[in-house]
Amino acid sequence: MLYHAYEFQKNWLAGASALAQAGAQLVNHPANPFGYFGASPMFRSALEVFAHAAAPRGKPEFGLDTVVVDGKTLPVTEKIEARRPFGQLKHFIHDGAVGKPKLLIVAPMSGHYATLLRGTVERMLPSHDVWITDWRDARNVPMADGLFDLDDYIDYLIDWMAHIGEGAHMLAVCQPSVPSFAAAAIMSAQKHPARPRSLTMMGGPIDTREAPTAVNDHATNRPFAWFQENVIATVPGYYNGAGRRVYPGFLQLAGFMSMNLGNHMMSHWDMFKHLVEGDGESADKTKEFYDEYRSVCDMTEEFYLQTVDAVFQRHLLPKGELLHRGKPVDLRAINDVAILAIEGERDDISGVGQTKAALALTPNLPDDKKQYQLIDGVGHYGIFNGRKWRDNIAPIVEAWIRQNGG
Repeated sequence: MLYHAYEFQKNWLAGASALAQAGAQLVNHPANPFGYFGASPMFRSALEVFAHAAAPRGKPEFGLDTVVVDGKTLPVTEKIEARRPFGQLKHFIHDGAVGKPKLLIVAPMSGHYATLLRGTVERMLPSHDVWITDWRDARNVPMADGLFDLDDYIDYLIDWMAHIGEGAHMLAVCQPSVPSFAAAAIMSAQKHPARPRSLTMMGGPIDTREAPTAVNDHATNRPFAWFQENVIATVPGYYNGAGRRVYPGFLQLAGFMSMNLGNHMMSHWDMFKHLVEGDGESADKTKEFYDEYRSVCDMTEEFYLQTVDAVFQRHLLPKGELLHRGKPVDLRAINDVAILAIEGERDDISGVGQTKAALALTPNLPDDKKQYQLIDGVGHYGIFNGRKWRDNIAPIVEAWIRQNGG
């Protein structure tokens, strides 16, 4: 019923959005004399804001067609290097990447597509041979392809690092810090030749007992059974994954929007004012952000519930109790994978100290292979996107990779 109610609302809003957009275009038409008088600019702007907010969205494109390397503009080709049922390994190929450090960017499986890291990829392209985990919307994965949980996530990362080959580096943004950390430990214990030379974790929930945020409180203030009963839905029959039990992306989006409702309302109010004032460029920037932010996908029930249980409620990884395929994940096995932990001072999703905890959990890693950076004035999304990411944070990551065999 939950999914059907959402689909009904989405279809209704899609129609309303189309009507609002048509109305805005009519008011704004040069041949309409009423568009130049009274409250017409305000009316048109209000219609545009509503049309944008209510419009349906699919999976966005990366759209990174060119890159500038050493002053030369080079074409970029996206290539799928490896496919598995719940994700694919995407490679951004350009001539300027030859001889550059190989970098796997691990995108979150947290209700958004990998394109949420478009700015991360774009900034690292000139100086690295960039790959990214491109996760699939669980509602589109047929039941015949089986389940997907935290063990599978770790297996995917190990397999993809092996595919990329020796000497690669790994960069995990937010949620995948936990499985990336675990994968590095497992590969280290196996002396796997393709284990990452460095692992950068940015705003990751390694130990959520440190400075818990509203997101952490939401996961811990309710019993595990509450999540099973209230946030899991069955994919309806008109999707390829019909019958699959999922945590719908629209529920996660609603949760994040409600936790920061005031900020989101102000963003839309600012967009409205920009449109009224004729500042289309500023309004477009807000639209671009929300186009990405509202493009959501579903997670499998087993992955979501296991993450709630293992990461947020029982803190298994920092306590040394996390199992992978029935065997303990021993973080002490990491002795040559250089670790960089980056946190944002204003991060309201992964609190300050949660990612830094990784450094204390690797006692056999030499101190010169550990580094911590707290970035002043940066929130969660500012860690991996925007001006401070490009100008202040990315150079730290680049230097760390160079220092550790890049």
